[in-house]
Amino acid sequence: MKEFTFQPRWKEELVVTGNGGEFILELPMGVLTAYLPTESTWKTKSPEWAKNLYSELEKELRLWCVENKANLIIDETAGVGINDKWS
Repeated sequence: MKEFTFQPRWKEELVVTGNGGEFILELPMGVLTAYLPTESTWKTKSPEWAKNLYSELEKELRLWCVENKANLIIDETAGVGINDKWS
């Protein structure tokens, strides 16, 4: 069973929903690319409920990217949006 669902949003954002809530990852549309922070950065930017779910998130996001012909970039500068605030 999947932990997360992914829904692109018009603002070049990817809304990620899990059991504890939701957060937003960057999803530029020019060349469809999802951005995920590195695991160490994730622990400082992610919502509290998702801090220990990085490996599952990365696995499911990779699969979503393959299914949607999107690139995946893992970068320490990638942002995470929580309640319309970016970090």
